[in-house]
Amino acid sequence: MKALCWEGVGKLAVREVPDPGIRAPGDAIIRVRASSVCGSDLHLINGYIPAMRRGDILGHEFMGEVAEVGPAVRKLTVGDRVVVGSVIACGGCHFCRTEQYSLCDNSNPQPNFAERLWGHAPAGILGYSHAAGGFSGSHAEYVRVPFADLGAVKIPDGLPDDSAVFASDALPTGWMAAEFCGLRGGEVVAVWGAGAVGQMAARAAQLLGAGRVIVIDRIPERMAMAAEHLGVETIDYSQTNVLDALREMTAGRGPDACIEAVGMEAHGEGPIYAYDRVKQALRLQTDRPTAVRQAILAARKGGTVSIIGVFAGLVDKFPLGAAMNKALVLRTGQMHAQRYMPMLLDRLAGGEIDPGYLNTHPLSLEDGPRGYEMFQKKQDGCLRAVLHPRPSEA
Repeated sequence: MKALCWEGVGKLAVREVPDPGIRAPGDAIIRVRASSVCGSDLHLINGYIPAMRRGDILGHEFMGEVAEVGPAVRKLTVGDRVVVGSVIACGGCHFCRTEQYSLCDNSNPQPNFAERLWGHAPAGILGYSHAAGGFSGSHAEYVRVPFADLGAVKIPDGLPDDSAVFASDALPTGWMAAEFCGLRGGEVVAVWGAGAVGQMAARAAQLLGAGRVIVIDRIPERMAMAAEHLGVETIDYSQTNVLDALREMTAGRGPDACIEAVGMEAHGEGPIYAYDRVKQALRLQTDRPTAVRQAILAARKGGTVSIIGVFAGLVDKFPLGAAMNKALVLRTGQMHAQRYMPMLLDRLAGGEIDPGYLNTHPLSLEDGPRGYEMFQKKQDGCLRAVLHPRPSEA
């Protein structure tokens, strides 16, 4: 089959690779119909997550049709149209039983690297380096899904592929980010990042009761899209001092909750951003905490900061004093896909959420390298490119 593979830092190529097969009784083989690019994939491509090997298949946000099932699979049959969570969960360990699926004890077969780096290993993740288990990803014609009865959820009839695909990752990630905020109704929520996750976090915050949502970015097309489709307010951080603007917009108090939906390659302005770029380039820190710093400094006293962007290691100049003295609640983590996907598919089918507009560039699998280039360089208004493999046997 064909697959989009990592060939070294900054290099991608579509290659012929062996077809996946059933390896365990709970496996399913999914014929991929739509697989979205994701901002967290850029961290892999750019070499900031140091556990990639040449030929690794990228991709973790996808939907498709069941092509084959293992003997222990009970909920799926061949031909079912399903969306698959990027996080792999066994369903039986302590963390799965408490619906903390991204912390699964049993789904990461290569835990040593993560244990040395973070103290404990989280769950396996499809297509997300050997630190997350070395699983092949979804930018391919077919993909093996372990523990498929839990990880693959049937899609309601009539829901388009290019909407359902975002229930795999961007939408549950955004929902968890907003859920972390503990909204009770009427709050002001600020969201750093108008990418797919940031926009889905903004929509989730609205549905969970926020009275006002403000999205911070610098890309005009993204801010316009968020304003048009979600009705949110926006701040262009390249033109405006974000902290001053948020204080003015909240009568000096600050947002009740701040969501960081950018991650370890955050862009910024001024000397502190240049400092971060140099330290990251020299590997003196692994991540750029530009948006995290702003979110902590912007949040009102006693507020909440929800960090949903992907981070890998160590950062410098972290405002711990501000977090402590303002009595902030910090919540963070990889999203628990299996907890949210059924509920979100119901909301999609009911019309409460329509993420299909996020797919600005539908492409073939062969065009995957070009899709990632447009996505990374913010070219042609590319918010998300969604790859549509055409299996050679079809």
